[in-house]
Amino acid sequence: MTLPALNATLNGLSGLFLTIGWVLIKMQRTRPHIVAMCCALLTSTLFLAGYVTNHILRHGIVTRFTAQGFIRPVYFTLLISHTLLAVATVPLVILTVTPALRARYDKHRRIARWTMPIWLYVSVTGVLVYLMLYRWYPPELIAAR
Repeated sequence: MTLPALNATLNGLSGLFLTIGWVLIKMQRTRPHIVAMCCALLTSTLFLAGYVTNHILRHGIVTRFTAQGFIRPVYFTLLISHTLLAVATVPLVILTVTPALRARYDKHRRIARWTMPIWLYVSVTGVLVYLMLYRWYPPELIAAR
């Protein structure tokens, strides 16, 4: 498995754990919610480490999205929204987890209402960006046409 594929898998798992955690807290199952959210945090952290590693190893190598037509603006819209929200996700997650660790659940709930959908969007769109860039419209196949 390549590092981008591993990163997409970790992003997907993070999204799955976030969804499970959200369902569990809606069911008032606090302990399983905590486990699911810890798994989401772990997989997201591993993703971030893999993402940074991939970019260090590929320093100077650019993967270009070469597909043409209607899909091109779709891809770049997705990529831009994903990237901007990914940058916002890190401090949001820290601001959400910190009150939970301090048993300030009122504050945790207030910020988690914003963090969860943004974090989930970033996880899901990360997988979509990977699929579009490496699987659905791989540069070597596009260039050969």
